[in-house]
Amino acid sequence: MGRRLAAAGALIGLVAALVAVVLATFRNVGLLVLTAVLVLVAVVAAWTALVHRGAVRAIAGVVAGLALLAVVVLLVVAVLQLDGAAVGRIVLVVLLVLASAAAARYALADELDTAPAGRPVGPARHGVLLMNPRSGGGKAARFDLAGEARRRGVDAVPLLPGDDLRVLAEDAVAAGADVLGMAGGDGSQALVADVARRFGLAYVCVPAGTRNHFALDLGLDRDDVVGALDAFGTAVERRIDLAAIGDRIFVNNASLGVYARVVQSDAYRDAKLATAAQMLPDLLGPDAPPFDLRFERPGGEPTTSADMVLVSNGVYRLDSMTGFGTRPRLDGGVLGVVTVSVDRARDLPALVSAEATGRISRFRGYRAWSVPQLVIDSGEPLLDVGVDGEALQLPPPLMFRTLPGALRVRVPVDAPGVAQPAPKLGEAVPALLRVLAGHPARTG
Repeated sequence: MGRRLAAAGALIGLVAALVAVVLATFRNVGLLVLTAVLVLVAVVAAWTALVHRGAVRAIAGVVAGLALLAVVVLLVVAVLQLDGAAVGRIVLVVLLVLASAAAARYALADELDTAPAGRPVGPARHGVLLMNPRSGGGKAARFDLAGEARRRGVDAVPLLPGDDLRVLAEDAVAAGADVLGMAGGDGSQALVADVARRFGLAYVCVPAGTRNHFALDLGLDRDDVVGALDAFGTAVERRIDLAAIGDRIFVNNASLGVYARVVQSDAYRDAKLATAAQMLPDLLGPDAPPFDLRFERPGGEPTTSADMVLVSNGVYRLDSMTGFGTRPRLDGGVLGVVTVSVDRARDLPALVSAEATGRISRFRGYRAWSVPQLVIDSGEPLLDVGVDGEALQLPPPLMFRTLPGALRVRVPVDAPGVAQPAPKLGEAVPALLRVLAGHPARTG
């Protein structure tokens, strides 16, 4: 009954907030239309500046800047003209939205349950932690991972200049390790996880890299680097999938096309935005040639080109192509495949808009599906590929495959679990109506 009442409260609060917004909108229709037009002009001009050079880039950049300045001026003027009643309406809408969101979260608690799954296991008998001291700007030293590991009875092995990480992991296995761990970036995580897989050992991921996408999707707290070491003690263990491109294992994803070409640049790591802005005219400009990437879509439909291809270990929930998103599960036994194809003449503004608003899946050139294996061929002698953040060049054809349940992973018993984003409005309202009617929020 409590959840049903919360669902009713959430729906009532949402309707009340929408009514208040609609009433305010009727009083400022002209301002809203003008602001929307200026934002559209700014987006189109900004993208035009990115994919052109010379005078066209300069003129488009000026137009984008002026449009954004006009938007700021309009918003400032609108704020200065607010009276007490308008401020009160804004406060009311904010309170209604917050109350509705809180009630919805309670009503849909089952939808947002993130408890890590798996079976309880005892402490490692001989745990070994491999560490890359350079990863994440020196996180291993900053958090004294070697000392923290020793306090837990775990051997800490640093990766020194000239060392081969795979050899260090295999030496640890030969010395009797029953649990292998890696403190470093996702490329290092994949390599040590592959060694653990081949020898049937359990694996511990310590998020000591820069972004730590793998740790996020394992349900770890990426900010609690030291806490991840608790997985060597009493922990929760489960099996997850790995993916391979040829003989190379990856834990997150492999990308081809625009992003893979940009990350090949030596300047990319130190100046990401500047490097991308310099290269985009040659990659997505009006005279840019298409990428030669040949593969089959579902149903056997042959495809000869795509501007961006993402092949992932498991299916990503994507809002944009630059943020990559998260994976609800790592044990589905499939590869996730996402492709984006851009018609240079008409699609670029729509692509920028979809990317900026987190609606990339609604872009007309977006396709997504899942398969156990995928072959990508090309007439090029080498293809640029970004694999777990590392820039590679590999000869085609590229053979991608999933390795279902290949890796035993241990996580701390108090790990927060995989973060499930709140349902979008179009999903939340039907779920709340089902709860209000006394049914489960899930339909499946």
